[in-house]
Amino acid sequence: MVLFIGGAAQGKTTVAKNRFSLSDSDFLDGATCATEEIFSAKCITHYHLLIRRWMDSGKDPLALTERLCKENPNGIVLMNEIGCGILPMEKQERLWRETVGRCGCLLAEHAHTVLRVFCGIPTVLKEESAHG
Repeated sequence: MVLFIGGAAQGKTTVAKNRFSLSDSDFLDGATCATEEIFSAKCITHYHLLIRRWMDSGKDPLALTERLCKENPNGIVLMNEIGCGILPMEKQERLWRETVGRCGCLLAEHAHTVLRVFCGIPTVLKEESAHG
């Protein structure tokens, strides 16, 4: 698994597209996709929005993220960093922020490569062989 993290509009999609020779059809949008689609997707964007959708519908994002790691170990996941900045006043927003962080930790743990993209520049945070 490969995980891309970074702020909104920092170039994660472009870097992923170039680094892995992906086409537009390789991307699945977490803002709108069906949950079952992620388990065979080549690349999932907006994973943080998928987590929000799961929380809003009463699903367990941590369990689904664990399942994703097991069932799609060669997938590429792109998610925004949402834990920086001012702490939201609304409880649900704080819970979402915390859950995105926890899911990000799970993804990073299982990923063989983790990249942070800032201003279109990827920085490798973790890189190991696909087999450990």
